[in-house]
Amino acid sequence: MKRLYRHILPAIATSFVLLSGYAQAMGGSNDEPVPPTCPKAQIYDSKTKTCMVDKGGMIGDESRTDYAYALAKAGRYQEALDMLNTLKDQNTAEALNYRGYATRKLGRTDEGISYYLKSVALDPKYPKVREYLGEAYMIKNRPDLAREQLAAIKTLCGTRCEEYRDLSAAIDGHPES
Repeated sequence: MKRLYRHILPAIATSFVLLSGYAQAMGGSNDEPVPPTCPKAQIYDSKTKTCMVDKGGMIGDESRTDYAYALAKAGRYQEALDMLNTLKDQNTAEALNYRGYATRKLGRTDEGISYYLKSVALDPKYPKVREYLGEAYMIKNRPDLAREQLAAIKTLCGTRCEEYRDLSAAIDGHPES
C-alpha cells in the first residue's frame, strides 16, 4: 500500500500543478481563466457563466473587462476596445492594460505604450502590464527598456511566473505565439 501511495501522490500533485498552471496561462488574472468569447452583440456574464445580450447594462465592469481581454486574446481587437468603451470606470489598471494590448495588436504601438504606462502608474505591482509594456518596447527596438520591465517582473513574481517567462522569451527573440 505504501508503494502505491508513493506513486499516486506525486501524480496527483503534478496534475494539480499542471491544471493550475493551465488556468493561469489562460487568464488575465492569475486565479481565473479568460472567459470564452461570444457571438457579436453578446457578452459573457461571469455570474451566470453564459453568453447573453446585455440589456440595460446589467453586466458589471469586472465582467466587461475580463470579456474585453478574452476578445483581445481571440484576435478580436476592435471588439475588445469597443467593450472597454462601455465600462463605467475606464481608468483601472486592468482596463488600461487591455486597451494597451488591443491597440498594440492593431499596430498602434505608441498608443498602446501610453495605456500601459497609465496602468503601471495605477498599479506598479501588476506583472501582466509590465510584460506587455516590455513586449511593446521590443517592437519599438528598445530592449533596454524591455529588460527594465523584466527586472521589475522578477521582483514582483520571480523568474518562474508566466509574465517573466513570456517577456524573457520576447527579449530573446521568441515572442508569444
